[in-house]
Amino acid sequence: MSNPASFHEVRFPIDIALGASGGPERRTEIVLLASGHEERNARWADSRRRYNAGYGVKSVRDLHEVIAFFEERRGRLYGFRWRDRLDDRSCAPGDTPGPLDQEIGTGDDTTVAFQLRRRYGDAYAPWDRSIAKPVAGTVRVAVAGTEKVEGTDFTCDPATGIVTFSAAPAAGAVITAGFEFDVPVRFDADTLEINLAAFEAGDIPAIPLIEIRV
Repeated sequence: MSNPASFHEVRFPIDIALGASGGPERRTEIVLLASGHEERNARWADSRRRYNAGYGVKSVRDLHEVIAFFEERRGRLYGFRWRDRLDDRSCAPGDTPGPLDQEIGTGDDTTVAFQLRRRYGDAYAPWDRSIAKPVAGTVRVAVAGTEKVEGTDFTCDPATGIVTFSAAPAAGAVITAGFEFDVPVRFDADTLEINLAAFEAGDIPAIPLIEIRV
């Protein structure tokens, strides 16, 4: 887990992020048995995302913006927000998040704080992903199907993704939420290798990013 002080609540330039590549990574250990069968074990409980922002760089001006962003983050030292346009909300891409999108907990008459999360999959082995960097102003919450009012009935910390109610939800009440979110990442290199002559000839610079736990 990262020190919160080592994270900057700022988003990587979104126009450059639009052209990036990347996605989730998992770590699976595969053992081949003498019988020819194999055993597979998950080394990580959660996936981790990797991106290459270099594909979004289209001009020298873009390069200048990335270098300034890299220097302010001190290379790998400080984390920051990244917008993954393929997976940036509690619903399908292009849809508007609604208060019933994702189940985040069940009331017990005592608990007032609940972590935002997003579920992937359904029948076989669904995976729940904790959402720590929601986009401020996009979080909608419902209790037992009734939408609540942000600022009156609940608050959501955009730096942690924790929803806090002004009064504990009733026992058995299902709590749901909809939201947009960013991915907490850092640069995965302390050096940006940029050959300007090669760039102008069409060679894309590598700008690796990796998801971090916050």
